[in-house]
Amino acid sequence: MAQRAVWSGVISFGLVNVPVGMFAATKEHEPTFHQFAAGTTDRIRYRRVNERTGEEVKLAEISKGVDLGGGSYVMVTDDELAAVAPGRSRALEISSFADLDQIDPVYFDKTYYLAPATAEARKTYSLLRDAMSDANRAGIASFVMHGKQHLAAIRASGDVLVLETLFFADEVKDPKSLDHLPDRIEFNKGELAMADYLIKSMDEPWNPEAYRDTYIDRVNELIEAKRQGNEFRQLDEAMQPTNVIDLFEALQRSVESATGANRRSSGAADSGDDVASGASA
Repeated sequence: MAQRAVWSGVISFGLVNVPVGMFAATKEHEPTFHQFAAGTTDRIRYRRVNERTGEEVKLAEISKGVDLGGGSYVMVTDDELAAVAPGRSRALEISSFADLDQIDPVYFDKTYYLAPATAEARKTYSLLRDAMSDANRAGIASFVMHGKQHLAAIRASGDVLVLETLFFADEVKDPKSLDHLPDRIEFNKGELAMADYLIKSMDEPWNPEAYRDTYIDRVNELIEAKRQGNEFRQLDEAMQPTNVIDLFEALQRSVESATGANRRSSGAADSGDDVASGASA
């Protein structure tokens, strides 16, 4: 079954326009839970209710408004909102190109695929895709969807253009507001050497297929066990944080474990022993 575009419009850069459709790039994989009254199978439903009359209101009969306080409201229609910036709801305007590596991942929100909307647009689409890929650049753009303006980064990924909606700068919290955020701390060479080796020993090429949502696997096992009337086996207790006094010992045991695993997988000794023994000297 063909996917349905969640948005359609035109990418514009310079005087070049590319009609595209935007499609969801991800999907949820967890089971769908409904709400029930406790102890029963009575479903809980949500309804849109007029708070004055108590009567249910159809979605088509609902309008938007802003509370000014004191019982005063400004009512706004969808047509009026669309007229604020005519054409913007179908325009994806690239204002600049940025080095993709310079965009902090904290700004990324949701991911979408962009596809050419017509056969005639494929050449222009491919040109933009290949040029951005060669330059490792992302097109910084803005567009309107569902009555909201979005900032976006358009990048090339293989054969497809990918659109990442971005948070605006004022939507990203300053990490300095966090409690217990440490300043630079002095470590001895042994601790840094062991931590460095431990990181390198666990280094692997990124392979998303190697990872599963094991929590959802366990949830599905729970559902199946309850369906069959079987007992569900609980997992071990949650891990406890490492005591700072035990940090050196925990690092050393981790290095020794990683070294042993590397030896078993490669069939030969490597330099892990030197790191571990030198760090403990």
